[in-house]
Amino acid sequence: MSFQNGNILIVDDNKSILSTLEILLSPEFREVTAISNPNQIPSELRKKGYDVVLLDMNFSAGINTGNEGIYWLERIKEIAPEISVVMITAYGDIDLAVKALKAGASDFILKPWDNEKILATVRLAIQLNLSKKEVKQLRERETVLKKEINRDQKYIIGSSPQILNVLGLARKVAKTDANILITGENGTGKEIIAQEIHRLSNRAGELLVTVDMGALSETLFESELFGHVKGAFTDAKDNRQGKFEVADKGTLFLDEIGNLPLHLQPKLLSAIENRQISRIGSNTVISTNIRLISATNRNLESMVRDGLFREDLLYRINTIQIVLPPLRERGNDISILAEFFLKKYSYRYNKTNLRINQQAHEKMLRYQWPGNIRELQHTIEKAVILCETSVIKPDDLFFRHPGITSNRTVNTIDEMTKQMMLEALEKNDGNFTAAASQLGITRQTLYNKLRKPG
Repeated sequence: MSFQNGNILIVDDNKSILSTLEILLSPEFREVTAISNPNQIPSELRKKGYDVVLLDMNFSAGINTGNEGIYWLERIKEIAPEISVVMITAYGDIDLAVKALKAGASDFILKPWDNEKILATVRLAIQLNLSKKEVKQLRERETVLKKEINRDQKYIIGSSPQILNVLGLARKVAKTDANILITGENGTGKEIIAQEIHRLSNRAGELLVTVDMGALSETLFESELFGHVKGAFTDAKDNRQGKFEVADKGTLFLDEIGNLPLHLQPKLLSAIENRQISRIGSNTVISTNIRLISATNRNLESMVRDGLFREDLLYRINTIQIVLPPLRERGNDISILAEFFLKKYSYRYNKTNLRINQQAHEKMLRYQWPGNIRELQHTIEKAVILCETSVIKPDDLFFRHPGITSNRTVNTIDEMTKQMMLEALEKNDGNFTAAASQLGITRQTLYNKLRKPG
């Protein structure tokens, strides 16, 4: 921010002083507002983002104690602690000026004043305001950074052609700033791919900030993404950066974006298109520079046709689409992942001599893993905990959906597909649209496949 970009508020009951200061400061700063009634201060501060307030010490005729100025100084600091307040006081009232400094004022000017000195004082006050904002933003980013650093480190494991194709595409688009949509069933590792794209990108030195749109309530949507100012709503006890601000110069990952209600989608679209946001309760526009990655387990094209997702938002987030294969299509990656989780949990539960026998591996290969990698991870962890010997056998593996496994190998892709579709229809009480969305296909595709003989 240069000096000329400051917003100045002048508060003095002497209208000739207001006019003089307004004429002096207007050519030097972006916007200068003058008010004579201090009772307007709270509404004025909430209306606009000010950098400096020039505040008179006395407002009532015949009263020169300075208590009114101290009172309004304290109110300003309650509403907007980062604003620099410069007190205006009469020559000789140095004790009052010192009292104001102790109460939080950044400086004072004496009547009658020297024009150059006033300009220098206001410029320094704007610099102080900027420094406070930068420190506050750094602290907020530090809080988020600690959370991100403390997240579990996750790895991309596997050598199947399906996962290698995904990784190849991810590496190809990582160096660009293109918006990416990652799709796939629950538990396929969408967040891990987002982390890999960020790690390989030109923004790797900045934050990857994750927002779980599925866990975000409608009332907190704007506050979480765009932030808020103190007093914007009942529980807004402090100013708060939104995730768009925190992710500035880095990557913003919106997980489960298909869960975003239709009436909130225009607000997200506007922030993405304009690269600007405003905190709740503030009219100040904040520019953002983010790389957007979104993910969903839902069929957004089907949702567009059903009027549940905006087509323009889909185009905006979907410059490049990466489709993650379900675990059941990744062949021997199931065994590779099982061995990885075995090492992890054997170490955690102090059972380092455990191994998985061939029959248990075969049982896992026959299972369809509707919960994908996440379900496999939980299955191995449970087996490690409950196993009473040094070998994990088929009987030690407990599947969440035992009806989906079989005593024989599934012989054809069609047979597997039919079984999945029937399971999805049963789970959704015969609702074709809901079942198709769960499967990641269109309603018509589901209908056509089930019309085939058998």
